Amino acid sequence: MAEVVAKCGVKKEKGYLYFLDKNGNVSCAEMSRAGRKKGRVKKKVVAKVGVKKESGYLYFVDKKGNVARAKMARGRKKGKKKVAKKKAVKKRKVAKKKVAKKKPAKKKVAKKKPAKKKVAKKKPAKKKVAKKKPAKKKVAKKKPAKKKPAKKRKR
Repeated sequence: MAEVVAKCGVKKEKGYLYFLDKNGNVSCAEMSRAGRKKGRVKKKVVAKVGVKKESGYLYFVDKKGNVARAKMARGRKKGKKKVAKKKAVKKRKVAKKKVAKKKPAKKKVAKKKPAKKKVAKKKPAKKKVAKKKPAKKKVAKKKPAKKKPAKKRKR
């Protein structure tokens, strides 16, 4: 499909895009990835080849690092229409299984209760009752623990 136009043997690095610039030289630019700052990327010329481009061809740098080109698909050719060939499909007779018919489920009828009329009753206003504070409990003070006399050691 593709034909090699010029052999230059460029070694490709990961994270870079290799292409042919306007002058026909092999150039590379850093690919946009996470962590890279926004803005234009500087292009640097890797190999000076000077390929003259023809219209109707797509020029690229192949896996081996050479400049190659492939014919671009432009429009469709008139007169040639693809005719799909259908293979004869043999129909097999499949024995139908007898399926037991299920009885339709009985629907439950919900009984409607007579609607009750809502009567707005006014509740008598409650008087505010002052709450009494609970009486404070007296806390007994703890007496300091008595120090036990130190036992005499035998020497």
